[in-house]
Amino acid sequence: MYDRYESPLITRYASVSMQELFSAQRRAETWRRLWLALAKAEYELGLPITEEQLRDLEAHLSDIDFDCISRREKEVRHDVMAHIYAYGKAAPSAAGIIHLGATSCYVTDNGDLILYREGLRMLRDQLCSLLSVLAEFADRYKALPTLGYTHYQPAQLVTVGKRATLWMQDLVSDLEELDFVMGSLRFLGCRGTTGTEASFLDLFDGDSGKIDRMNEMLAEEFGFASCFPVCGQTYPRKTDSRILNALSSIAQSCYRMAQDIRLLQHDRQLEEPFEDSQIGSSAMAYKRNPMRCERICSLSRYLMTEAMNAPLTASAQWLERTLDDSANRRLSMPEAFLCADAVLHLAGNVCSGLRVNEKIIERSVREYLPFIATENLLMEGVKRGGDRQQLHELIRRCSMESVAVMREGLPCDLLSRLARQLEFGLSEHELNTLLDPAAFIGRAPQQVERFLSQYQHLWADAAAGSVEITI
Repeated sequence: MYDRYESPLITRYASVSMQELFSAQRRAETWRRLWLALAKAEYELGLPITEEQLRDLEAHLSDIDFDCISRREKEVRHDVMAHIYAYGKAAPSAAGIIHLGATSCYVTDNGDLILYREGLRMLRDQLCSLLSVLAEFADRYKALPTLGYTHYQPAQLVTVGKRATLWMQDLVSDLEELDFVMGSLRFLGCRGTTGTEASFLDLFDGDSGKIDRMNEMLAEEFGFASCFPVCGQTYPRKTDSRILNALSSIAQSCYRMAQDIRLLQHDRQLEEPFEDSQIGSSAMAYKRNPMRCERICSLSRYLMTEAMNAPLTASAQWLERTLDDSANRRLSMPEAFLCADAVLHLAGNVCSGLRVNEKIIERSVREYLPFIATENLLMEGVKRGGDRQQLHELIRRCSMESVAVMREGLPCDLLSRLARQLEFGLSEHELNTLLDPAAFIGRAPQQVERFLSQYQHLWADAAAGSVEITI
């Protein structure tokens, strides 16, 4: 296994369950289930297929001879015909009725739709679990004051929990988009070589009602509400664009959150999980690099660019069918699902073990709070009989002087400077009593509570808890 390239998504990042979903075994089994469902529908609608043939097909859904398929495909250069051949070898009594009236896209496209829908469901579960973890985090720290940043420069106070709801709001948007995509998925059905169903008009002696019923039965068998009203040989590739856009949206949100955590870990305000024996650097033994969040950002960039494949493919479809989508889709669609799975898995791991260093946060708040509170201090000075314009100039001048001191590595001395200004009329102790951080966080705790109350039904049934990563 070490003498050939293997995708890192398989060897390092994606979960076993997502790997299994897009495995050759699952794909082949899905194709056989589709052939069985078609044969059953044709049997029930009166075509010359026997119950014995159906039983033979059903008995061999999982025993896939991949060596046989590989040899046959090398000979005929057609993957679907190679699978039909191997299925016929396994179920010889039914070999003559497999794929009756169908074209290759009956199994390839319907099979993909089945796998993509299941992949979306799996990602939805992970997304809800992540929201559940973040909801607990946001509620726990909804009133913990922390320094806000605009332009990555210190700004007014927010709370740790309120900031988490900003991440959650993006993820809720992703969940809504995911639900829309899943809710709008349709089945291709069995529509023939150019989507006209001409072959089935021959098979059913011109009975259009039987053709419609056959496609209804196929859609029902695989849990789809309906088929696309019209199609060429394939389902519309715009569907792939919708799917990859939804996955890209998840990547965008997780990237934003992970990048925020990386920025805050620089100041040690937050820290992603770091295990006892974990090594941060091969050279600098003291390092605690945010490698998980960095990995989220790295994989998310890949996923966002992967989403470009679908619109390029959808826009390049020729008339009823062209095959220049096939090799691209074999790569881009499964890899995108594996990558989204890895990103969400990592995000769950980080958020379930996210450490909040409250003392460091408090120190940062205290360092900048005198500047943040200057407007309140100004108002209090006016109440004590001071001149607003004169006090404003005193605050401006003392602030500049205090910043100059801080540039020399000394602590902020703004309050002591202001206390020495007789015109201000406030002692340093009195100034300090006006600096309660809780007075500067606005409605942040209430905003967190309202947000969680509004959306908690989305993750109410999600399994929240620690998420482990292997590497």
